[in-house]
Amino acid sequence: MKELVENLARKAGDFLVEHFRKDQTLLKLRSSAKEAITAYDKMVNDLIIEEIKRHYPHHSLLTEESGFLEGDSDWLWIVDSLDGTGNFASSNPLFSVCIALMHGSELLLGAIYAPAINEFYFAERGSGAYLNGERIEVSQISELSQSYIFYCEGGEKNRSRTGKMWSKVYPHVMDMRKLGSAGLEIAWVAAGRGEAYLTTKIEPWDVAPGVLLVKEAGGEVSDFQGNPWQRRTSDLLFSNKKLHQRILNLISL
Repeated sequence: MKELVENLARKAGDFLVEHFRKDQTLLKLRSSAKEAITAYDKMVNDLIIEEIKRHYPHHSLLTEESGFLEGDSDWLWIVDSLDGTGNFASSNPLFSVCIALMHGSELLLGAIYAPAINEFYFAERGSGAYLNGERIEVSQISELSQSYIFYCEGGEKNRSRTGKMWSKVYPHVMDMRKLGSAGLEIAWVAAGRGEAYLTTKIEPWDVAPGVLLVKEAGGEVSDFQGNPWQRRTSDLLFSNKKLHQRILNLISL
């Protein structure tokens, strides 16, 4: 299973890179990045599903493009074939393939592959988090004033809500940054490139591998009430653990 997750993520990512910046018709999607769905999302989604079904025909799948494909309830693959579609369509290299495997309620494996920048993140439950084969850990920054916070509104349509939330955090931190790919924003927290990632109404396929990655890198993941991640659309905070409660306190004001 570990080998399959890695091979699938790499195969999917390499396919995307082959077509990256070569289809000028994608530029028209820039005006609707949140709703952007390219032919490449669907092709990669089909590629991944076909491979999983070939190896594990009875497993369940949850993908952004196909929804829930019911099978054995003990095994669930969670897939975002192209996370950062708006970036991909805009010739921005910050996009990724996200694949996670769950057994029961436990995340076992997670991969986030950003092929255009050659970053392959992988986590296995109990075995740590890795970037291109090298062990990674969350940052040791413990002061909010020195912290970098990644954020995105996820599926939240109410910009007034997200604007108020970010305004509670921004005055207290070094900077807030948005990459356009939830997978990479989470992965960069795991790699210590930022101290936290805030998102609202995010879907499970955007975050599942990152949940495992951040935890295995020594970080913390919860909803805005401090509850552990569950497989549903939700508001989430990923952090280096040291700043977790302080950020939760800010957004609850």
